[in-house]
Amino acid sequence: MPQDVQEPDWDAMGRLPLADWRPRQQLRAAETVVERAAVPAVDVHNHLGRWLTPGRWPAGGWMVDDPGALVATMDRCDVTTVVNLDGMWGDEVTANVERYDAAYEGRFVTFCQLDWSRLAEPDGVRVLRRSLEESRERGARGLKVWKDLGLGVTDADGSLVSPDDPRVVEVVRHAGDLGLPVLIHTADPVAFFSPLDAHNERLDELARHRDWWFGDPARFPTFDALLDAHAALVLACPQTRFVGAHAGCAAEDLDRVERLLEAAPHYGIDIAGRMAELGRQPRRFARLARDHPDQVLFGTDIFPASEEQFRLHFRFVETADESFGYDPGSEVPGQGRWNVSGLDLAPELLPAFYRDNARRFLGL
Repeated sequence: MPQDVQEPDWDAMGRLPLADWRPRQQLRAAETVVERAAVPAVDVHNHLGRWLTPGRWPAGGWMVDDPGALVATMDRCDVTTVVNLDGMWGDEVTANVERYDAAYEGRFVTFCQLDWSRLAEPDGVRVLRRSLEESRERGARGLKVWKDLGLGVTDADGSLVSPDDPRVVEVVRHAGDLGLPVLIHTADPVAFFSPLDAHNERLDELARHRDWWFGDPARFPTFDALLDAHAALVLACPQTRFVGAHAGCAAEDLDRVERLLEAAPHYGIDIAGRMAELGRQPRRFARLARDHPDQVLFGTDIFPASEEQFRLHFRFVETADESFGYDPGSEVPGQGRWNVSGLDLAPELLPAFYRDNARRFLGL
């Protein structure tokens, strides 16, 4: 016998707070399991060090407790190489290189970072040029430039240092002279620069991470100003190979991204951390990848890396599956309350996307 169904409390539902809403999709859509990348893959954007762990570097522990287990995961998913962006500078570069690159030859590539706060010193450019040289001597294979350049690093007068500051240009040019590619993250999603109100599509995320909101024009540059500075830096350094992190740092505006790709053949982009944005415009991004087959690279920004996440990315890249979750295991998706659809990249694009572009840009 069917059980009685309790009459809904319509008034209570009308007052349901957004934070308590947990819709479950009823769409019965195809699910394709992709266990291995179509061709051996290079993940150009990941974090294996101590920079982003609880406690943070230098106090935090390693992101990966067992590098050998990670290598086994990579083998099962046909990921040949992972770029570790957490080398920092000084002895931390050596620690990362010894733990990953030297211990597992060919499987890991460590990038250094720079202490951009040194620009406030009279000889800051010299100090940072020498830091790059030393990191290269210690085994770093590239430079990671983070969003704090433009949003956090201050000059001697207290003003924020822009990514296209002439001193930054000089240092980044030197990276190119040393043969070090630059993976650069400028700004953040557009919603992080928008008013924090009922119209902000990343409200859930910003409520969890209040320090990610940069919408106060009295304290921060606008998103457009930062992306203009990003482009100016790239164009000012034609001998330096760049990878624009997170779909060129403007996943919500692929026309802007494409203009820089066209203007700068030494510039490429990765897809790391932007499945949520690219997955709601899969045909547009697939067209960009088709039109710029030598400038789009595979990256995940998943840490700690797992088989589940690698395979989710392969499904996203290779299939035409529709309306699936980009943040498995989370009742409220981390980057917005929507699902994504697969890019369905053409098979002939996959060798360059997964592997060959990374080898060229990173000198592997």
